[in-house]
Amino acid sequence: MREDKIKTLLSKGVEEVIKRDSLEKKLRSGRKLRIKYGADPSAPDLHLGHSVCLWKLKEFQDLGHQVVFIIGDCTGLVGDPSGRDKTRPALSKEEIEKNAKTYFEQAGKILDIKKIEIVKNSQWFSKMDLAEFLKLAGQFTLARIIERDDFSQRLKKGIDIGFHETIYPLLQAYDSIMVRADVEVGGRDQKFNLLAGRELQKKMGRAEQDLMLFPLLIGTDGKKKMSKSLGNYIGLTESANEQYGKIMSISDDLIFHYFELCTRLSQGEIKELKKETDLGRLSFRHAKARLAKEIIALYHGAAVAQKAEKEFDKIFKNKELPSEMSEIIITDKIIPILDLLVKTKLAPSKSEAKRLVEQGGVKIDNQIIKDWRVEVQIKNGMIIQVGKRNFSRLKL
Repeated sequence: MREDKIKTLLSKGVEEVIKRDSLEKKLRSGRKLRIKYGADPSAPDLHLGHSVCLWKLKEFQDLGHQVVFIIGDCTGLVGDPSGRDKTRPALSKEEIEKNAKTYFEQAGKILDIKKIEIVKNSQWFSKMDLAEFLKLAGQFTLARIIERDDFSQRLKKGIDIGFHETIYPLLQAYDSIMVRADVEVGGRDQKFNLLAGRELQKKMGRAEQDLMLFPLLIGTDGKKKMSKSLGNYIGLTESANEQYGKIMSISDDLIFHYFELCTRLSQGEIKELKKETDLGRLSFRHAKARLAKEIIALYHGAAVAQKAEKEFDKIFKNKELPSEMSEIIITDKIIPILDLLVKTKLAPSKSEAKRLVEQGGVKIDNQIIKDWRVEVQIKNGMIIQVGKRNFSRLKL
């Protein structure tokens, strides 16, 4: 049983292990390993992209290893440049503290928070004097730092690189020294930073950490990695109905990418589902519905997942109104459509409201609104719909 868990740990959803032989040996030694995961809480909400690493940490927990969670309250003030084509805005200490609190509330949906060792890297960096920092900085060369792909691309394009950004990898590397990391996990865009940890450990005469890297989860737009700032995310705390609708909206070619990274199905089960789909015995729609239920069950429970499926079918297959929708009180008898969309919070701004109308994405009582200049005569119980999943009932 333990061998099966180790095999799954090393393969499911994993893109690369450095060094695999070393990590396998450590896992089979019976020694309790220290698994490092660092996060600069840059936003208060977690999404499925974050869950990829968190579920792997859960597998390490289940095997009895110690997860060490580093809150980058110091590195967050710098901003991780990984995968960025411009300088990341630095966070304030207040923002980091606030985000970290909600981060762990949400991570608790996956991890046993009581068993995690939580540390802030300000514990050591706030005590480091200039002489110590210069000694640390001397362990890396500027040529080594700027060879990373994101920096080299910015240099080619003439985009500035802040000096503070160049020190980020060495700060993250020093975290590995301070927590005595045996293993560090992260997305593939973190490879340079994680390798820096190995390099620093070697130079300081410590055992080198092994690395586990994961693919980046593609967002619902099917193009870029999942990100709240891009609006292509599925939040861990979103309602089951919202999660179901978003999952059903992903392109067919992402179905098994999500099965591999976002569900707890075994590799054998996923392989069988893919085989059934390839042979035409299971439609993409039904495969996607299975995916949605598997994911929602993890965060809301199986019964809620079933209910979300019924609600989705009611709206999209049977063309009925949702069982529940927000009710908005409107005091105006006549109101411009753009103002109405903003007031009901179905659009964040008038410019976005105008775009939605022009694209045919707005309906009132099931009638498409084609002119953004129109004024709406409000009637009690009027239904306004934006897109496929957003409904509001108006009340006078």
